Amino acid sequence: MRIVLFYSETESFNFFTDQLVNEFQRRGNETCILDLRELQAENSCSYREFEQFVSKKVDAVICFDGLGTREDVFIQLWDAHEAVVVDILMDHPLRFHPTLEKHPRRYLLFCCDRDHVTYVREYFGDKVPYVLFMPHVGAAPRKDIQVIPYKERKYEILFSATYYQPESMFSKMKEQMLLRFSDGTSMDEFYRFMYQNLKEHSGFTTEQAVLYTINQLGWQLSMDAVKILMNGSVCADWAIRQYQREKVVKVLAESGIPLYLLGKGWENHPSINCKNVHRLDDRVAYAKTLPMMADAKINLNVMPWFKNGSHDRIANTLLQHSVPLTDTSRWLEDNFVDGQDIAFYDLNHLEELPAIAERLLEDQELAEEIIQNGHEKALLNLTWGHCAEWVLDGIQAVRVNC
Repeated sequence: MRIVLFYSETESFNFFTDQLVNEFQRRGNETCILDLRELQAENSCSYREFEQFVSKKVDAVICFDGLGTREDVFIQLWDAHEAVVVDILMDHPLRFHPTLEKHPRRYLLFCCDRDHVTYVREYFGDKVPYVLFMPHVGAAPRKDIQVIPYKERKYEILFSATYYQPESMFSKMKEQMLLRFSDGTSMDEFYRFMYQNLKEHSGFTTEQAVLYTINQLGWQLSMDAVKILMNGSVCADWAIRQYQREKVVKVLAESGIPLYLLGKGWENHPSINCKNVHRLDDRVAYAKTLPMMADAKINLNVMPWFKNGSHDRIANTLLQHSVPLTDTSRWLEDNFVDGQDIAFYDLNHLEELPAIAERLLEDQELAEEIIQNGHEKALLNLTWGHCAEWVLDGIQAVRVNC
């Protein structure tokens, strides 16, 4: 097949695109990457090269979070080619309602959480007939790179993520959030109520919290109104993620265990001045984080509120021969075994987290067993090669059914 992909301002997506291009080409497909950042650039990803590529039949288009499918010019182009457009969401579909409403005819959506698939089918079933679950995957190191012995690794616990103070998420809301409903409640107040509900019920999905808050206020809303509230709940969704990251890091910081934080914003964390907390680089390219993960005994993960899904930190951790220490999701519990190929902690019992971490650091035999088992499982199930196969299979299924 002839396949178009994209570079964008999201650096991690460009890494993902490169991985897929390598896999597609290995399987005999022809690819073209359009760099949306520099359309006039004179290189292999320029618009000029893109124009030449699309002068012939394009079979498929692959993008992340809708980048390359949203604009009318692209929708018309892909429809003219009768291309299957594959949109791989790295986050909750509630963030992408406009794309779900308006997209090319042959549109295939992949979600990283099984509940997200249910969400799309419930609220956009008439607009998105082809939606499938696909877990996040990771990148394995080259075979010539030696595994660092567990005892010799530089970082006891590494956490690669951004941090913002939770309340700051609400200050970024648009002016429309000040609009009031018939009972006098503003949208700002609604999402703050919702945020409180998420703090009290860590098992709620974001969409469940929206519906719970609507019922709590005694509102009777149309489907369209509910969808508007879902789409606007990004502020509360981000706030609860940051709230849990803050709590998890605080517990580990106060335990005295050496903790290394990689990413933007950690200078604002309440525990940043603890002697055992070490802030690493502010921004590191996605590819450069992988060898750092390989140099950590434990890689910490706090799920981005995916209650029935996956995250690439887990796949990458295992493929880089490290222990993933993470809160749970139903998908993770269905596919991994605590203490055998992963290490779980409970958001509702964070007082137990330091003991879990200390055992992994002290019991090298246990840690290496988890690493070995998890690495083998990830190699068999969660690589970019698997992602490429799922995408190609999905494209063929849509072509058969259209």
